[in-house]
Amino acid sequence: MKKKIGVVLSGCGVYDGSEIHEAVFTLLAIDRNGAEAVCMAPNILLDEVDHLAGAPTGGKRSVLVESARIARGKIKNIADVKGTDLDAIIFPGGFGAAKNLCDFAVKGAAAAPNPDVARLVKEMVAARKPIGAICIAPALIAAILGKECSPKLTIGNDAATAAAINATGSCHVECPVTEFVVDSENRIVSTPAYMLAGHIGEAAEGIEKTVKAVIDLI
Repeated sequence: MKKKIGVVLSGCGVYDGSEIHEAVFTLLAIDRNGAEAVCMAPNILLDEVDHLAGAPTGGKRSVLVESARIARGKIKNIADVKGTDLDAIIFPGGFGAAKNLCDFAVKGAAAAPNPDVARLVKEMVAARKPIGAICIAPALIAAILGKECSPKLTIGNDAATAAAINATGSCHVECPVTEFVVDSENRIVSTPAYMLAGHIGEAAEGIEKTVKAVIDLI
């Protein structure tokens, strides 16, 4: 039976949801490693950003409905997913990870996570099941677990973001874009992706390695 890897999406588009390249690379790497992706997202609203103008529209969209675009309609409400349903979980980046799955984009180290996201992450940790975090998503993991288990995480080398992650009680580790950091004790793998990537191939390489590392921990 294929291993089931949860992929938590936060919308569709880098400025207000999941970074699409990162999400697709994650799904592709899961498939290439012989596992099955289980896509999910919270059923909440996001603040829409016009990706051509790079500016807010003032409109609202559904995180779950937007995420379904990436998942080709095959997606679950994260509220209905339990840790027992999965063998591992991975969070692609994009501003949605820091705006919709938590409020790190606004509150930094004082960020509060979405309750269903936090519940599922803690269930995975309690069951010793691996977690992957890509791009800015390690900040979400820091917001959930920083005070509980001081995870080692990377977003690359951005000093301000690293300081905010450290302030949660987590430990930031600098990392090149095509590599990843493994917290063996907490079974967490993270990679910088578009926090550092200068082109699409760099992001893909780091994500492919990260997904394999997560699956190898199962």
